[in-house]
Amino acid sequence: MHNEHLQKIEPALYVVATPIGNLRDITLRALDVLAGVDVVAAEDTRNTSHLLKHHGIYAKQLIAVHQHNERGAADKLVSLLLAGQSVAFVSDAGTPAVSDPGALLVQAVQAAGVRVIPIPGASAAVAALSSSGLATPHFHFYGFLPNKSAARRTVMQGLSGHPYTLVFYEAPHRIVECITDLHAVLGGERTIVLAREVTKLFETIHTCKLCEAEAWLQSDSNQQRGEFVVLVSGAQPEEGLSTETLNTLNLLLEDLPLKQAAQLAAKITGANRSELYQHALALKTAKE
Repeated sequence: MHNEHLQKIEPALYVVATPIGNLRDITLRALDVLAGVDVVAAEDTRNTSHLLKHHGIYAKQLIAVHQHNERGAADKLVSLLLAGQSVAFVSDAGTPAVSDPGALLVQAVQAAGVRVIPIPGASAAVAALSSSGLATPHFHFYGFLPNKSAARRTVMQGLSGHPYTLVFYEAPHRIVECITDLHAVLGGERTIVLAREVTKLFETIHTCKLCEAEAWLQSDSNQQRGEFVVLVSGAQPEEGLSTETLNTLNLLLEDLPLKQAAQLAAKITGANRSELYQHALALKTAKE
């Protein structure tokens, strides 16, 4: 269907987002690009060949680019691009180079002075965020956590103070232990959203407290299948003075008398002046 009236596409690397489940989640522009380029570079050529056939695109030159051959494949693709060919790059699902191969290829193409053109589309993290109901304006996308529990907990510890929604990807065989670790490190009161099989037939988006998540997963082994996006609400601001306010006060104390430093810090940060004064006094006493 897409092979008629094809426009010549300019020589460039097109980074093309593909569906994360439902094959209809591909943009009209992505189909035009995939049908019009000379070469399609794909993380898994069988997977991509299925997608292309589904949309009536046949007889494409397919080149494999995955995490094990990315550097070598990049050189090959750069030489094709420099010879005036156009290349589309797709990963197995979603937007390439986001928790996926692609960044090294993009770097190599940019370094060769060839244009890189993003063709946006599906992204599991953004799809899950949009349907999570977590209203924080900021999010921290971490992607895949380490495989081993100790390393996972260390990462979680480092993220525990962030006031932003935390976004992870997790595989089905690790989801239960991942939730156990999140509960142990972040406590049970935060809100967690488990978005499973997004855009696919058994899509589930479940919201609960972190202390209830493991029991929910254990109650139905079907809920442990498929790819997960795990979203956890951010840290609540602690009562008292923020780190930023304290840093401001400490800097001012280096050059100003105690009372003035507290007064100025209150003006800059909007924090309570007497609280700042008490804190500065405590610091002074501790030093002496």
